[in-house]
Amino acid sequence: MQDPAITPDLIAAHGLSDEEYDRLLGIIGREPTFTELGIFSAMWNEHCSYKSSRKWLRTLPTDGPQVICGPGENAGVVDIGDGQAVVFKMESHNHPSYIEPYQGAATGVGGILRDVFTMGARPIAAMNSLSFGSPDHPKTRQLVHGVVEGIGGYGNCFGVPTVGGEVRFHTAYDGNCLVNAFAAGLADTDKIFYSAASGVGMPVVYLGAKTGRDGVGGATMASAEFDETIEEKRPTVQVGDPFTEKRLMEATLELMATGAVISIQDMGAAGLTCSAVEMGDKGGLGVQLNLDEVPCREQAMTAYEMMLSESQERMLMVLRPEKEAEARAVFEKWDLDFAIVGETIPEDRFLIMQGNSIKADIPLKALAENAPEYDRPWEAADTPEPLGEVPAIDPIDGLRALLGSANYSSRQWIYEQYDTQVMADTARGPGAGAGLVRVHGTDKLLAFTADVTPRYVRANPHEGGAQAVAEAYRNLSALGAKPLASTDCLNFGNPEKPGIMGQFVGAIKGIGAACAALDMPIVSGNVSLYNETDGTGILPTPTIGAVGLIDHADHAITGTARDGHVALLLGPVGSHLGQSALLSEVFNREEGDAPHVDLDLERRNGEFIRDNHALIRACTDLGDGGLALAAFELAEAAQTGVHLDSDDMHALFGEDQARYLVACNFDQAEALMIAAGQAGVQIHSVGKFGGDTVRFGASEAPLAELSDTFRRSFPDAFA
Repeated sequence: MQDPAITPDLIAAHGLSDEEYDRLLGIIGREPTFTELGIFSAMWNEHCSYKSSRKWLRTLPTDGPQVICGPGENAGVVDIGDGQAVVFKMESHNHPSYIEPYQGAATGVGGILRDVFTMGARPIAAMNSLSFGSPDHPKTRQLVHGVVEGIGGYGNCFGVPTVGGEVRFHTAYDGNCLVNAFAAGLADTDKIFYSAASGVGMPVVYLGAKTGRDGVGGATMASAEFDETIEEKRPTVQVGDPFTEKRLMEATLELMATGAVISIQDMGAAGLTCSAVEMGDKGGLGVQLNLDEVPCREQAMTAYEMMLSESQERMLMVLRPEKEAEARAVFEKWDLDFAIVGETIPEDRFLIMQGNSIKADIPLKALAENAPEYDRPWEAADTPEPLGEVPAIDPIDGLRALLGSANYSSRQWIYEQYDTQVMADTARGPGAGAGLVRVHGTDKLLAFTADVTPRYVRANPHEGGAQAVAEAYRNLSALGAKPLASTDCLNFGNPEKPGIMGQFVGAIKGIGAACAALDMPIVSGNVSLYNETDGTGILPTPTIGAVGLIDHADHAITGTARDGHVALLLGPVGSHLGQSALLSEVFNREEGDAPHVDLDLERRNGEFIRDNHALIRACTDLGDGGLALAAFELAEAAQTGVHLDSDDMHALFGEDQARYLVACNFDQAEALMIAAGQAGVQIHSVGKFGGDTVRFGASEAPLAELSDTFRRSFPDAFA
């Protein structure tokens, strides 16, 4: 098959601007081959090069005594003591999931799991953060079903528990849903594997499944807006096989134990191209590949297709040559491909051969390091107008409206489709602020959470970015877990629009400030831009995934409220209704400023909860829906009533930050109030748990009725 001529239209179709193509010509000194054009397109697109975001990502805090490996590898690595580390990352699979929801979501799960076990860690937990359009939009139901089934279909078959996550609905996602996948694994600190190649003449080995034409150009597709040609992009979506991935993990971990691995890299975005270039660049070496040796499942695949395929369940490794026979035997045992497809070379070259022809010959370091980097113009968001008057509403009616909405009803219908108990170490599954997993063979627990409130970020990017980190911090602290570190998945619209870029910059500044103040460095992550359809962007959605450690299971706060427990509010009494759930769901208004985040107060109150875990029976942080929704959720989980003293709308539904609701008996409540006074922490007795009704002031309703609304609303809408 003859390669097409390199024309301006072909260059534009590959997502390269005129300036970027001129840069390409300057690097290689001639017109590129078709394969070379594809390679540059893959390496220089937004998804792989972070060309619009690198400047700002460098400002994030990424270090700390607990950090073994920060951003730049397949996943971040954090020390949890006793010679063990937790390895974790979050990544987006937004565009593929909108085009083909089942496979898009499934391969998002597969890709994030590979990022973890490529580092030498066995996955122990998964989460997801999902954003869909309005429940009334004609495509939303199909997307919800496809995405949830894809996540469950892949994760359940692979055998990793889904222990947490979040789901939201907003019309801004009508044309572009978000699927953010998180995975975490455990490894020994002295057995972490990295991607930097070393040694000249070392074999480059292809591992796993065969290469097909699925996903060709997927990374480039993920770096562009959607328009009326969206259906034409369906072939760029990858197809996953979780059973092959399970075998690949077992074979990879077994291979690592042989000492055969010099370096290893997942074949994710841009497939063979990105994995080979990253390994060579990090090791300061060149790479030569012979595509005749690449295992293919389709006939007559071209060099272009092989280099840009994003077929799943594949890895690339640099091998110790004396271990070849032993390594090959491992992969043959697991019925997976093992093929030597090239070698490391001393020259700064990325040399691609097929047949007797040179299909690409590019300076490797220039390809990796000379990718464009833009300082995009940005405009700070306007200061939000003050919130106008909010009409009074019966507080139980306000709660009932939240419980009946798609955004605040129970997600049980979703997470019951996920295996939450496989591996038998889940101590707390989905449905609360954070999930808990036992560190097998020890007394330790790891806590996992994912959070963001996009309407806050749109109103005030700095406060919204900080709030996402702060809420993740609170979710972990409410369980008694010490927050260790974070991963981010930064979902925004078109960065070429100064207003959108301003949202990104503001959010990054807020995230950075919060991560520094709360000692939660960013150790891994992903940026997903151009989440727009026909020029309409999503809400800015910088999702924060966070991991915390409980050093002994006895220190976990995992009890439930019961009759007679006192309800204590730690932190200020509520007053802030701007951008609140009540305002959005009851009054259909998204107005006012986001709540202010006092990072010193967040840290102090979180430390107080953790330091006094022995006095606390049950605890939740206050976020969306304020005190009213938090009190209902604690009561509903325990199937006991709750009576709050106040019926003030601001006190009940205000979304002021740095707050927790605690349930404990009277003696413990008294001790907590004394401790709070000594620590200079605000604490208030706001009511008690018990009975069979939910009562706010004089307004009440049967718990059973409200619980039925809470649990039935979501399946009634989507099942």
